[in-house]
Amino acid sequence: MRKIPFKQAVGEATAQAMERDPDVFLMGVGIDEPKGIFGTTVEPVKKFGPERAFDCPISENALTGAAVGAAMVGMRPILVHARMDFLMLTMDQLVNHAAKWRYMSGGKLATPIVVRAVVGKGWGQAAQHSQNLHALLAHVPGINVAAPSCAYDAKGLLAEALSIDTPTVFVEHRTLHETVDDVPEEWYRVAFGSSIARRSGADLTIVAFGHMVGEALRAADALKKRCICADVIDLRTVSPWDKQAVLASVRRSGRLLALDASWKSFGIAAEICASVADEAFSALKAPPRRVALPDIPTPCSSVLEKAYYPDAATVAMEALGLFQDDFGASKLEIAQSVLEALGLDPAQATATASGIRGPF
Repeated sequence: MRKIPFKQAVGEATAQAMERDPDVFLMGVGIDEPKGIFGTTVEPVKKFGPERAFDCPISENALTGAAVGAAMVGMRPILVHARMDFLMLTMDQLVNHAAKWRYMSGGKLATPIVVRAVVGKGWGQAAQHSQNLHALLAHVPGINVAAPSCAYDAKGLLAEALSIDTPTVFVEHRTLHETVDDVPEEWYRVAFGSSIARRSGADLTIVAFGHMVGEALRAADALKKRCICADVIDLRTVSPWDKQAVLASVRRSGRLLALDASWKSFGIAAEICASVADEAFSALKAPPRRVALPDIPTPCSSVLEKAYYPDAATVAMEALGLFQDDFGASKLEIAQSVLEALGLDPAQATATASGIRGPF
């Protein structure tokens, strides 16, 4: 199978959908610029030109209203936001119109709109240009929220979004755009609500989506060196989410660590932990834990930003906190060895491991 980057997979899914269905069109601010929204719109713009892939003025609410209206009369618009923060200007159209018309019309009116929203860190994006607001949208009935972690899922989930009649917000983390994966050239779909196990293990369940899947995998590989084997479940979509797969895993492992790419309070990780506590409480060997952003705006400084975003070391330390056994070694020694497996030098490992919180 050929390997292509995430950004190419997004562009390829868009172009193939436009080839398959003349009602699909692409719109957004800056989609026809040379870089093409991090490289994701270059192929469809080149293939279809300004009649079906066109740049728009900076008026997000009006653009979304136009897209919703087009969807209601049978078109399938793809609206691109280079940063998810700009999507805040469209909440009336998304929440009060796109999400509700099918329900209010008794199924007679559908709004098959796909809104691509790019999120992420880096380059000093700070408080107003790096927010991941998926939890706000997942809270609204009638909106799907997809968050792929790899190029294969990016193409398959976008193809699925462009094949169904429910409005979808497609969340892309910009640190993933250059990552490479095996991706079939032909058209294929990845069903919403179908998670995938990226690692298998009986000691711990780690649930993640988007770019946090990569951090979870790195942490799981390091934990395995201390004979802690984790299930790493990639949700793929957060609305709907594959609750049954998570419950089944937790019933085997007895421990849950839920990861989120946004703030800790009232987020997707909180929903996962609450659902497990509701439906699999008797299986738990330790209270569920969350790894997410602190409840403050994103700092601009690169030094502060590095401390702000959780990484594989954060995930590994929180995972160790779910275990009370000492595995035949001191707690500090175990934590140090896991951190060194992640590439930290001994001094950094000792400093970080000394801050681990109980019950481990």
